Amino acid sequence: MQVFRGIHHPGIAPACALTIGNFDGVHRGHQAMLALLRSEAQHLGLPSCVLTFEPHPRDYFARKAGKPELAPARIATLRDKLGELERCGIDQVVVLRFDHRLASQPAEAFIDDTLVAGLGAKYVLVGDDFRFGVRRTGDYAMLDAAGDTRGFDVARMNSYEVHGLRVSSSAVREALATGQMAQATALLGRPYSISGHVVHGRKLGRDLGFRTLNLRFPHPRAAAMGIFAVRTHGLTDAPLDGVASLGVRPTVEDSGRVLLEVHCLDWPDHLGREGGYGKLVRVELLHKLRDEARYDGLDALKAAILQDAADARAYLASAAAQPAAHAATGRQTTRDRI
Repeated sequence: MQVFRGIHHPGIAPACALTIGNFDGVHRGHQAMLALLRSEAQHLGLPSCVLTFEPHPRDYFARKAGKPELAPARIATLRDKLGELERCGIDQVVVLRFDHRLASQPAEAFIDDTLVAGLGAKYVLVGDDFRFGVRRTGDYAMLDAAGDTRGFDVARMNSYEVHGLRVSSSAVREALATGQMAQATALLGRPYSISGHVVHGRKLGRDLGFRTLNLRFPHPRAAAMGIFAVRTHGLTDAPLDGVASLGVRPTVEDSGRVLLEVHCLDWPDHLGREGGYGKLVRVELLHKLRDEARYDGLDALKAAILQDAADARAYLASAAAQPAAHAATGRQTTRDRI
């Protein structure tokens, strides 16, 4: 899969079958849309293309209004979004910077400059609630009419439901915010995970007796926050069970920076003390144990981590004894529909 920053790049295909959206989380509704896009692209003999935005448009408008709390909690980092789009078989992704110029662009200009001149769209697939252009004046009807005059086909995909629940990024955020990890798995079609390179931290975990792998979450608000039983991929051939904190570390840090700290319950000897640094790992957050808390000193924090590790070990042992039940949470059923 090729990734381009902006539309003015000589490597972008001269024509494509296109879909447009934020794709935060690349949930099962997104996956169904991407499968349809790939099918249409293959039929037309065109590469499949996703046009997405960074930052999220709602992030931009929240900052502009001086109300950062209005920005949505972020499900996935850009790295993870691109990884899932590649897993879905997309040929190229164009990441468009959402800034003042794009926010103030009339809907007709977006069609002409970005879709037609920039990407050579011959087929455009959008969701049933798709809006675009300044003040969201563009909609499906406008896009469809423009396609007739500018030479591209337009299709609209209805909502995707799982057991009567509309699959959306908002529904995934709600599941993650309330610690319903099985629900998040059902909506995503896979366990929720975060990936990144392991970076050096303050080494406080060593002093507490719980060495951690540290991954930065590059957004001020993560959709999931708290203490979790996890499984880490990328360090050894087999995944490693662990316990992790995803949050702002209220007891030891007040910067507000979001960090994922993973303590592997059984650290492989062959990796050595420094064996994790620099490695690209993927951490599955399987079960929420509790919310973050502020403790009166490091002794209280150490006691809480010790209990978290025991709780995570107990959960993971129980989950391993019931693999069929856990596998079923991610399986599509005949009640799923478009």
